[in-house]
Parts: sequence; structure tokens; C-alpha cells
Amino acid sequence: MTADRDLLTPLWRHPRPAPRFGARDWELLIAQARRARLLARIAVRVQDLGLQDELPVGVWRHLRAELVWVERQRQSVQWEVDCLDRALAALPTPVVLLKGAAYLMAELPPSRGRSFGDIDVLVDRACLDKAESALMAAGWIAHERDTYNQRYYRQWMHELPPLQHVTRGSVIDLHHTISPPTSRFAVDGRLLLQQAQPLSPGSRVMVLSPVDRVLHSAAHLFQEGEFDHGLRDLLDMDDLLLHGAQIQSDFWPQLFGRAAQLQLQVPLHHALVQVQRLFGTTPPPEQAAAVQALQPSGLARAAMGWALAQALRPMHPSCDGPGTATARFVLYVRSHWLRMPLHLALMHLTRKAWMRMFPPKDPNPTLTV
Repeated sequence: MTADRDLLTPLWRHPRPAPRFGARDWELLIAQARRARLLARIAVRVQDLGLQDELPVGVWRHLRAELVWVERQRQSVQWEVDCLDRALAALPTPVVLLKGAAYLMAELPPSRGRSFGDIDVLVDRACLDKAESALMAAGWIAHERDTYNQRYYRQWMHELPPLQHVTRGSVIDLHHTISPPTSRFAVDGRLLLQQAQPLSPGSRVMVLSPVDRVLHSAAHLFQEGEFDHGLRDLLDMDDLLLHGAQIQSDFWPQLFGRAAQLQLQVPLHHALVQVQRLFGTTPPPEQAAAVQALQPSGLARAAMGWALAQALRPMHPSCDGPGTATARFVLYVRSHWLRMPLHLALMHLTRKAWMRMFPPKDPNPTLTV
């Protein structure tokens, strides 16, 4: 199999027309999309481009079945959000949905054909313990029992250990901000809550503002160090940028100003570079000075540009180049260096390596972070 054959990205690059594929290309593209968690999004894209009749026999049937599955997920998420709202109704805090659930409930473009996993929720840090207790009373419990992992989440991270419902199996990640307090890009969660917007007039359930949605996506992608669905997250970001510019005349100036306020200029720079490289979306020419002001030093900019170009490919062997594995490893280590002081990062990575080599013999192993 030929390496470095990313067939997914060209489907969304604009303003160029989508490429035409043969039967073997579609087989490979479906395999790449499955790894990237983009199967249903391809189905939506095919519909948008009117390509259904050009697909090989069986391909559209396969994609249409994926759309049915995603629609079931959408209904499940809507039900879980309603249950979540009721569980937290007595707390004096906004309930802010993040990422996939936010896109769905606010009917934002990234929700079209998007698969869903955990439900991410942001609350005021002062109400975090009460929110956890309320969710546990409603049936969501933490399966994490390892003392180290519990301390890792509660002391160093921006979220609590995942909570899973005892009967429905849904998982909630309860956040008090969008990046770890020990991170070089730490964000005060109260600033996000101040500009959050209700789903509808009078609703307690909210979503981040348009510019904060972009900045959260950028901070998440370029600090997490896991790129198994990096291309999907970058595609979400492209949709958020295009949508924000459509609904808000001063979107781009607001985005750059907010990035400075939250000190997220570097993640935003890397996000904009990669979105432009892969999909063609660029800030308006009159914002050139603001774009320039985001840039880190030349060496850091070049190194990250190379690493991200390698890592932001579908995690399929056909897309791997000579430096792909190295780039992903470097970005993984970098993510821990960004998220916590060096001595904590070294201790944490050493422990993770040890646990991989010598996993616990517990027949019911706990979640690892």
C-alpha cells in the first residue's frame, strides 16, 4: 500500500471542487474515515456535493447506514442533556455544554454527521463538588478507584474523573475550565461562563460564545497530544470559523482580542495555520497584523508546523509518512510538558510507561489517564 495517501482532506478543501474517486479509492477512503471517525461526515459531504449516484455499488448503502447510527446517537445525546439539566437544576451555576454535545444542541454546522462520545459539561468551579454529588445522585458514578489517578484529575486537571451512568452507560466529563490549571495555557473558567450563551431564551443549558468555541477547540487539540481524531477536530474548527464569520460581523477581531485576553494566541496560531493548509480557510486580509501578532518564534513555528503536518492525518497506514510516528510521539510528550510542570510531567509519563509494561492484574482494571 502506498504511504502518505490522505484521501479524506481533499473532500473538504475549498474553494476547489471535490476530487472524483475510483472504486479502489473509495475503499481506501472508507477505511481512513473509519479510523478518523468521519464516516457519517463523509455521507453528509457526499449528499452536499450530489455524488451519491457516482459511488460504487454498496458504498452509499454503507454510508447511509452510518447516518442512521449517528441519528440514534443524536437522539441519545439530546435525552442525556435533558437528564443532565434536571440533575443540576438546583445548583447556582450555568450548565455549559462543550464540544460535540454543544454543537448538536445549538444546531451548529460541526454537528452534521458528527459521531458522539462523552458529554462534556462546564460548571463554576465553586459548584464543582455539588455538581458531582448531584450527578451521582442521578445515577452517574465514577469508576476510577486508583488513588493516583483521582489525585491527578482533582489536583492537576481541568475536569473530574469521568462519570458513567449505571444503567444507560452514558459518560459525562465534568469541567471547571478548558485547560489544566498547571498548563502554560491555563484559562480562568469564570471568563468563559461570563460570555456563555443560552441555547434558547431562558434556558439554563448554555454553550460557549462563538469565539470561545473556536479557542476551546484550538486549546484542546494542541494540548491533548492525542491525534486519533485530530483531523475531525480540525474539521470542526473549520466549520466554527466559517459559521462564526457568517453570524457575527466582527467575529475575527473578537477572536483575536479574546485570544489575547485568555492568552491562547499560540494555540490559535497553530490552529489557523493548519486549517488554512488543509481546508483553505483564511482570516480576512485586513486582519493580517493580528494574525502576525499570534506567531511564536521562528524555530518553534517551523518545528510545530512540521510536526502537526505529520500528525494531523487519518490514523491509517496509508497516510503515514516517514516522520509520522516520531511527530506524534514528540507532540504527545510536548502535551504533558505544556499541561504541567516538568517534574510532574516526568513523574506522570514514567508512571504511564510503567503501567503499560506492567499492567495491574486486577480483573476489573480502573481507568487510566
